[in-house]
Amino acid sequence: MDKTILDPCSGSRMMWHNKTNPAVIFGDIRSETITVTDRSHGKHDGSRTVNIEPDTLMDFRALPFPDCTFKLVSFDPPHLVRAGPKSWLAAKYGKLSDNWRDDLTKGFSECLRVLEPHGVLIFKWNETQIKVREVLELAPIKPLFGHISGRKGLTHWLVFMKPVSNTSEQKADAA
Repeated sequence: MDKTILDPCSGSRMMWHNKTNPAVIFGDIRSETITVTDRSHGKHDGSRTVNIEPDTLMDFRALPFPDCTFKLVSFDPPHLVRAGPKSWLAAKYGKLSDNWRDDLTKGFSECLRVLEPHGVLIFKWNETQIKVREVLELAPIKPLFGHISGRKGLTHWLVFMKPVSNTSEQKADAA
């Protein structure tokens, strides 16, 4: 089966039902096993471990693929800007840099670049630290629709479709 789906921030692949789906390239900037202390949910010794094992090491800000390669991209970038060096959430999800606005702007552009025309971008964002409206200001096109989930209603799932024509035309149409 051809690899028609890209997850450039796959982390431990926790949202995937099939963590070895043959149609997906699982990528991440990290490849590591991290153990941190977390007495609330961990093992008896107070530790939790997460394995980040991408198929390919990659940076979502500069994807190593030609234009129009994928039919679907799942973009779930890190959403934390504040987290301690031994934080379970930072280990599990990663942490944004101080230049998170530039990073996410590049990430959206790269994810759309590698999509085929009319390809679909699924974007997941948790707004615990940064509001989704701030993030959407960085996207070059508007989402088609979305859904809020999670116990506190802070996780947003948004769907974008790559236009065939100029992205500024689609943004104007959506306004």
